[in-house]
Amino acid sequence: MTKIAVILGSTRPGRNGEAVAKWVYNLAKKRSDTEFELVDVADYNLPLYDEPNPAMMQQYTKEHTKKWSKKISEFDGYIFVTAEYNHSIPAALKNAIDYLNVEWKNKAAGFVSYGSAGGSRAVEHLRQITGMLQMADVEAQVMLNLFTDFVNMNEFKPDNRHEGEIDKLLDEIISWSKALKTIRQ
Repeated sequence: MTKIAVILGSTRPGRNGEAVAKWVYNLAKKRSDTEFELVDVADYNLPLYDEPNPAMMQQYTKEHTKKWSKKISEFDGYIFVTAEYNHSIPAALKNAIDYLNVEWKNKAAGFVSYGSAGGSRAVEHLRQITGMLQMADVEAQVMLNLFTDFVNMNEFKPDNRHEGEIDKLLDEIISWSKALKTIRQ
C-alpha cells in the first residue's frame, strides 16, 4: 500500500503547526486507499547538520541521522506542513530536509502552509528545495491564514472550504506517489 508522511516542520514551542498537522492527518487517515503517518521533526532532535559526509553519499555516522533516514525511507510521498518564517520555511524543516538526499528522490511532495500570507512564500522556497532533491511537487496546495483560520493567531479554526482543498491535495499526492513508485522500482 502507498504510504505518505504528513511532516510537521515547525519545532517552536507553542507552534500552530501541531494543530494544523493533526487536522491534515485526521482528514487523510479517513481514506482507505493509502496509509498515512504523522512525522514530527521535533521528535528527531536533529542538531544543525553535523554529518562529516555529504548526504547524497548516505554514509551516516550519527544515530539521529540513521533514525531520520530510516523513517523518511518508509514513505512514497510527503505532505509538508510548514509555517512561514520571514518569507521562508522554518530552519528546523530545512535542516531536516538537508540531512538526507537519496531518501527523498522520485517521491511526491505536497504542501499545507500557514502564515500571515497563508504561508505562500514559504511554499515557493519549499518547491525549489524539493525540486532540487528530485521530488515531484503536486499543484494542489492548502494555504491557511493566521487572521482568518486562527482565533487570535494561535487557536486553529480552519474555514470549511479548506477540507475540499485537502481532498484535492490528497488525490494528487496519492496519484503521484503511486506513479513515482514505478520509477523507484
